[in-house]
Amino acid sequence: MSSGFAPLDREGLVERIAGLLSKAIVMGQLAPGARLLESVVARDLGVSRAPVREAARLLESSGLVTYAPNRGFFVRQITADELDDLYELRLVIETAAIRHLIRNKDPQVIDRLARQIDELHRVAGEGFDMLTQVSADMEFHRLLCEGSGNPKFLKVFEQIAIETEFSIMVVGHLYDDPHRIAETHVPVLDAIRAGDEERAVEALRYHIADAQVVVTRSFRQLQEEQGK
Repeated sequence: MSSGFAPLDREGLVERIAGLLSKAIVMGQLAPGARLLESVVARDLGVSRAPVREAARLLESSGLVTYAPNRGFFVRQITADELDDLYELRLVIETAAIRHLIRNKDPQVIDRLARQIDELHRVAGEGFDMLTQVSADMEFHRLLCEGSGNPKFLKVFEQIAIETEFSIMVVGHLYDDPHRIAETHVPVLDAIRAGDEERAVEALRYHIADAQVVVTRSFRQLQEEQGK
């Protein structure tokens, strides 16, 4: 039995293994509920089990895997209610971040956000997969948290970003037209440019709440279908 991974060299080993595993989970190569076989992954990567176990611990902290005593690590099975909680946390963090960002008045941050919307349109074209599009979406929000100047906002966001990507990939879509993902960020950027804190917060709330409805509704439908 093979996990499908190729051998790695030793530099930044744990982080690289965690990155490979998280991508495999988000892409569905490791299905929700599947056991993470450390020995198989270690053998395919040409490493010992220790760094694989450390990488699994990192994924546990990001919400992608769970640990069962005497059984090992398993890909987490997320519920629709947990997704609602996740998006509520995002609203709290990003609302605070966008207020700080506007008060900082850093034009370089605004330029980076504008370029990321351009990137969202670029990857919405033919030849790009959904993971690339979702990752570009999350990068806009990462830049927003980074631009707040508060590293705690960014740290929390990065802890939940992979979990958000995972949930969207499980659903299999966000909007029928990938360009719609880019367009939903424009009102947020316009309000930031205008320095209008309340309008920016409202635009951000609408943007995240819209995604929350789409993802959780689709997730509940999947759960109902799987329960039949």
